Amino acid sequence: MKDFTVGSEAKIILNFSVPLVIGNLLQNLYNIVDSIIVGNYLGKEALGAVGASFPIIFTLISLVIGVGSGASTVVSQYFGAKQMKNVAKTIDTIFIFFLGASLVVSALGIYFSGAIFQLLQLPEEMMPEAVSYMNVYLLGMFFFFGFNGITSILRGMGDSKTPLYFMVISTFNNIVLDLLFVVVFKWGIEGVAFASVIAQAIAFFAATWYLNKKHPVIKLSLRRYVFDRNIFKSCLRIGLPTGFQQSFVAFGMMAIMAIVNGFGTNAVAAYTAAIRIDSFAKMPAITFSSALSSFTGQNLGALREDRARNGLKTTLYFSLVYCIFISIIIIVFGKYLIKMFTPDPAVIAIGQDYLVIVSSFYLLLAVMFTLTGFLRGAGATFIPMLTTLTALYAIRIPLAYFLSDHLGVNGIWWAEPAGWAAGTIILSIYYFSGKWRGKDVFQH
Repeated sequence: MKDFTVGSEAKIILNFSVPLVIGNLLQNLYNIVDSIIVGNYLGKEALGAVGASFPIIFTLISLVIGVGSGASTVVSQYFGAKQMKNVAKTIDTIFIFFLGASLVVSALGIYFSGAIFQLLQLPEEMMPEAVSYMNVYLLGMFFFFGFNGITSILRGMGDSKTPLYFMVISTFNNIVLDLLFVVVFKWGIEGVAFASVIAQAIAFFAATWYLNKKHPVIKLSLRRYVFDRNIFKSCLRIGLPTGFQQSFVAFGMMAIMAIVNGFGTNAVAAYTAAIRIDSFAKMPAITFSSALSSFTGQNLGALREDRARNGLKTTLYFSLVYCIFISIIIIVFGKYLIKMFTPDPAVIAIGQDYLVIVSSFYLLLAVMFTLTGFLRGAGATFIPMLTTLTALYAIRIPLAYFLSDHLGVNGIWWAEPAGWAAGTIILSIYYFSGKWRGKDVFQH
């Protein structure tokens, strides 16, 4: 556990962020490895099927993950205020919620998977593999929610190194199991999904063992679990705006996916490969934002707004420097990165265009995510939610429909940075207004 209310802001944020960055990059790495194995051993149809599944899976889990992010903020603020009993109650409460949510999400996703793919007009040649992949993946929802819940708890208390160790375990297991199930056992796309589920389960049980061994005050115990309604209300108040935001983002991703599907298998496969690289490239900036949320939560909980503001400036500097660097790498080497996923020239050309267009505007992304991280740590999650929805539904999706008619599939890619620009402007205005003050968890 780390107290963020004392010491150098820059040093604390950097030391806390680096393990987070490495851990999240590893998490994205095994998504990349999944897609590389699928694209090279199972073909571009299977690669597109995996990519088409993720917006749907994200839609199913986004509301739950949003509530979990609210719990992380509650934990960080209670920890900053040294209220350890309430930290323990928050952990109990959120895991009871995760258990019930995992059952509901799995059942709904498996039952409606085929109908959803048909609604999104997924090319027929991808449909059977997409349904098979998603149904197997959804069987592991409890392990997914549980592992992410434990890592969020540890990060909320300032421990970013331990989640990294578990992420290393999960990534290594996932890669080994991918190769075993797909290359050796020839299980096809179901093997990729089973590898992810098993790797997540191993990581969850290892993280549970660690929490019980090292943190007896807040350990996970079925005998001790108590659901605290007031704390859950705080988690909902802070987390639901983020959850609704992520849900609407997920619906927006499905809408974008539907537009891409209209351009055929090559476009879907290229989009799948390109967004894997894009997600990997953007992750450090997103992770800096997550670290800033924990830093902000603890310091505002301790009534240290000056330190919270200094943390914002430091995080913004780190994010901007990183985004300049990664933009240059992506623009120069984008073609060769897409080639890792498939040898198909048509797919490579489409994917390269996506990477060049989107990565040219990563600086906007850095500002937007930094402001979002600060506001979430302050408990002011409504405006980031409203901003995301405005950028997505008022700018990106309509623009993607319009530009795709005139510029082809590249029109979809140009719409994304336009949404970032709108989001950055809205969040900047809200931050400088100062209306985010007084949104902490102690308002019951």
